[in-house]
Order: sequence, then structure tokens, then C-alpha cells
Amino acid sequence: MAIISCRVKNNDDSVIQLLNPNRQTIYFRDMRPLKDARFQLVNFSDNELRVSLSNVSLSDEGRYVCQLYTDPPQEAYADITVLIPPGNPIIEARDEVLSEGNETEMTCTAMSSKPAATIKWMKGDKELPGKPRVELTYDKMYTVTSRLTFTVSKEDDGVPVVCIVDHPAVKDFQAQKYLEVQCKYFFTQPQRVNWVKVDDDVPSHAVITGSDLYIENLNKSYNGTYRCMASNSVGESFDDYILYVYDAPTTTPIPTTATTTTTTITTTLSYPEGNPDSRAGEGTPRTVDHAVIGGVVAVVVFAMLCLLIVLGRYFARHKGSGHLH
Repeated sequence: MAIISCRVKNNDDSVIQLLNPNRQTIYFRDMRPLKDARFQLVNFSDNELRVSLSNVSLSDEGRYVCQLYTDPPQEAYADITVLIPPGNPIIEARDEVLSEGNETEMTCTAMSSKPAATIKWMKGDKELPGKPRVELTYDKMYTVTSRLTFTVSKEDDGVPVVCIVDHPAVKDFQAQKYLEVQCKYFFTQPQRVNWVKVDDDVPSHAVITGSDLYIENLNKSYNGTYRCMASNSVGESFDDYILYVYDAPTTTPIPTTATTTTTTITTTLSYPEGNPDSRAGEGTPRTVDHAVIGGVVAVVVFAMLCLLIVLGRYFARHKGSGHLH
């Protein structure tokens, strides 16, 4: 509500009237020719005309004229300025989970105000500079958007970032968001683990259990690079394992029981310092095939047996020759 008063000193029975910014007569003495019930007479006397205006809107802004019919007429003026507070500030973050050392961006918007609001940023107890942008809307209101860009550190985890809106019509208008920072050398457990074979399909009978890949009844067609891929909320990474399947040795002891060969491929994702997305250990064998070791042992044993037989026959012949002489 606005109160508009016209006061006159030493009035000589001259007529007092009140005009709106469009020079329309609101009150002429104690009569209201303007058909706007929001204007009501508060007091009328020879020295004062006081009028109230309820439910003030932006269209009521402007200069009101208090006019005294004298010769010549005398006028006084009163300006009404209408302030329109902004809506609740809205703060938005580009990244929900932040990584230590990375740059992030936040925006804060104060909509539909008059005059334009100003926005200040605080991170903890430190003020940070933002980049404001002011837009005049079709209804002669102002929308202000401020963009804040800063580099995240591990000390920022849990720290509030506050957008403070300053406007003559409101006080302590603000919005805030707490930072959630993931450190470089701290990783959450993978949310998804998968195995693929590079440039080919994983054998149809292979089984993935947890983070392990099981392959039975190996043959040389399974040779190749197997890739373990893991991902979580921070990002994703992978590591490669090269599988070699060798032919069995041509000379081996006769087996007494039948056996089934199974291999389990397990690889560890390693994150080189400062780059959680790097590809560690690509193209390097991780294990020694047990079939190769068994073949080598069998060959050595067979060779020793042959050597013992040859030596035995040699000594036996020499011993018989000695008895003959």
C-alpha cells in the first residue's frame, strides 16, 4: 500500500486535486472521479488531501501530481517506485561428483525482478568472482544469471558453495550446494565389470564370475587379447591380458588318468599416478602357461631315463669283456 499526501500552508479556499502519472484526476477535493476502487480517501481538509493506494502494481509506478487551483496554479510532485523482488534463486552444478584437480562450473539465476538483482558467490568463507549476465524480459523485468568457474581441491569436499542474491526488496536471499569431491588416489569399487576379446568374440562356453573370466578345454583358437573393462561414478578404465595356448609336447609319458584343463584369467586394473583413465600393462602376458612347464619337465625326465639305460648297457658289456680276458 502507498500513501500519497497533499499538504497546503495557508490555504485560501483553493481547490486541491490529485493526479496520477497519466494526468488523470484521482481526487477532486473529497470526490473520486477515477473509477479505481484501490484509491481511497484517508483524510480531507482545507490543508490536506491524503489518499491510499492498495495492491500496488508495476503499472502504478510514476510521478503523482498534487495541484492547487490558484492563479497561477501551483503543483508539487511525489514519485512512486515499485520494487519487485526476484523469485527464489536457483543454483545448478555442471558436475554432481567432482574430481580433485578438475575444473567445474556452477550457475545461479535470480528471475523477474526490478531493478536487476546482483549475485555474489561464497565458497566456505571465501568470496569467488562470478560472471553475471542481465536479461530484460518482455514484461520489463530483469533476469540475472551468474556463472562461477573454479578448480576443485580435496579440501573442498563437503564445503558449501552459496549464491547470495542482493536486491533492495529482499534480504538474505540465497541458495547453496555442498561439494562432493573424489580424490585422485581414491577410487570407489567398480559398479560394472565386463570381459571382451579384442578383435574377436569371447568363447561361447566362457563364464564370467564377478571379475574373473573362466575358459575350459583350451585350444589354440582361444589365443588372443582379453580385455577387462571396469567403470564407476568417477569414470572407466580397462586392462588387457594376452592368452597363449601351446601344442602339447610330441613325446610325453602315457597318462594314467584323463584330465580337463581350465584356465582362470584375472587381471588387475592399475591407475598410473595422475591419470585414472590410462591403459596400464597393455599387451603384456600376466602368467606362465602351466602346460609349457609340464611339457618341459616330461622331456627332462624322459631324457634322464634314456641316459641311464644307455650307461647300464655300456657298463654291462665292459664287465663281460673283463671276465673273458
